[in-house]
Amino acid sequence: MGLAFLYTEKNPLEREEDYPYTAKDGSCKYERSKGVGEVKDAYSVKANNAEALMSVIKQYGPVSIAVEADKSVFQHYKTGVLDSPLCGKHLDHGVLAVGYGSDYFLVKNSWGPSWGAEGYLKISNSASNICGILSQPVFPSETPLDQ
Repeated sequence: MGLAFLYTEKNPLEREEDYPYTAKDGSCKYERSKGVGEVKDAYSVKANNAEALMSVIKQYGPVSIAVEADKSVFQHYKTGVLDSPLCGKHLDHGVLAVGYGSDYFLVKNSWGPSWGAEGYLKISNSASNICGILSQPVFPSETPLDQ
């Protein structure tokens, strides 16, 4: 996901209303002239460190996270804190860590509000690295990370 952030250095992002997600295969309809945002740099959060991830979320806001999402324990999540090692750690899906509680990270998924808890889930912040959440956190910023 860091490479995706860096891609926007030369290709400003379009607003969702200008380029909506359609969930269909098709050709790219990107219009550079509609670009409104770009990323200056991307920073990795110290891997396998829940405290570092919490600190970055608190200081900078949402962080892109890679997780393993192909297991049923993830795909059928509804409520509570996901803390099952059955989730796996073979990263295959990008999500967004938007907050945290005493024992979890609040994660926004892209599968829409009918999935999980209205599109969100809570993943344990334990050192067990549930679903691989602590493996490759990355975020865009104009300020270098101090961790």
